[in-house]
Amino acid sequence: MIDTLDVGERTTRVAVMNYASTVKVEFPLRTYFDKASMKEAISHIEPLSAGTMTGLAIQTAVDEVFTEEMGTRPATFNIPKVVIVVTDGRPQDQVQDVAASARTAGIEIYAVGVDRADMQSLRIMASEPLDEHVFYVETYGVIEKLTSKFRETFCAVNVCALGTHDCEQVCESNDRSYLCDCYECYTLNPDKRTCSAVDMCAPGRHECDQICVSNNGSYVCDCYEGYTLNPDKKTCSAMDMCAPGRHDCAQVCLSNDGSYSCDCYEGYTLNPDKKTCSAVDVCAPGRHDCEQVCVRDDLFYTCDCYQGYTLNPDKKTCSSKSRLLFPIPPYLPQLGTCIEIALISRLMYLDLFEKLTCAFKCIQTVLCLSAFSTLSNI
Repeated sequence: MIDTLDVGERTTRVAVMNYASTVKVEFPLRTYFDKASMKEAISHIEPLSAGTMTGLAIQTAVDEVFTEEMGTRPATFNIPKVVIVVTDGRPQDQVQDVAASARTAGIEIYAVGVDRADMQSLRIMASEPLDEHVFYVETYGVIEKLTSKFRETFCAVNVCALGTHDCEQVCESNDRSYLCDCYECYTLNPDKRTCSAVDMCAPGRHECDQICVSNNGSYVCDCYEGYTLNPDKKTCSAMDMCAPGRHDCAQVCLSNDGSYSCDCYEGYTLNPDKKTCSAVDVCAPGRHDCEQVCVRDDLFYTCDCYQGYTLNPDKKTCSSKSRLLFPIPPYLPQLGTCIEIALISRLMYLDLFEKLTCAFKCIQTVLCLSAFSTLSNI
């Protein structure tokens, strides 16, 4: 029977009890985890003296064998507890209540009668259904024929329920063994036991338009600066960077695919900070077409002329106010001198008529000299 079991610390654990009028635990569940050592120990077991204290044997199994101190794994692991009672006589103590208490505690009892065993007692102690838990053989030598029956029960144990597997996340029972697997969004590592989060942001694994942010086996989408995530949480749209409060342009904001640049109104120029503007000096050289004087008026200008000149109808050029229709003689400036002679303070004693007469004579002299100069040039 031992050969049919998957014996091991993480699989099937076996204890052996010997009983007659007394009970002896030959070895508990925590002692042997390999078949060879276990069979060697069983080969040295000696029968006890006469007697059949079956009830005491079952109670000892409950109290001393199926305990964590003796090798039973915690109840939270949901590992089946099985007792196979092999007897060739009638119980000499109360079996019914003890067996019922053991079954209530979660222990599955198989009863095997040999030779003169009392079948009624076997049925009282065994678990339901009785036709699967009560057996009879003529001799101890043919008990091995029942191993296939027991194997069906033992091998049906979910190995993953033992709690001693080394799968990090998911344990999948596989016949008498198990395989490890991982939760969704995780992948099994080469050691076939541990798991690593799948890089959900690897190419082809996500549907983010711009930026994929890995998040513990999952991911969220984000956008580049100047873009905002759309309601679908996947695609992005360029922000209106020229919306109020989003830029620091003093005058004009020009949106440019998720960014912006500043500009200025006509008549203003962008300062080196690329944000603020200053009024253009429209009267700076090369920026106006005034012949003489440029007068700035905020962002505009008007033309003016020097003293003694007047602005022409084109509002740009200037003409002298004293321009004559004939050429100006070289001695014409002396006419002014004549007038000044008539008005200087040292002639103040002359009356007005005398002053004018003096001036007129001076003018005549100048004109005469001017005419003489012109003829001599000819």
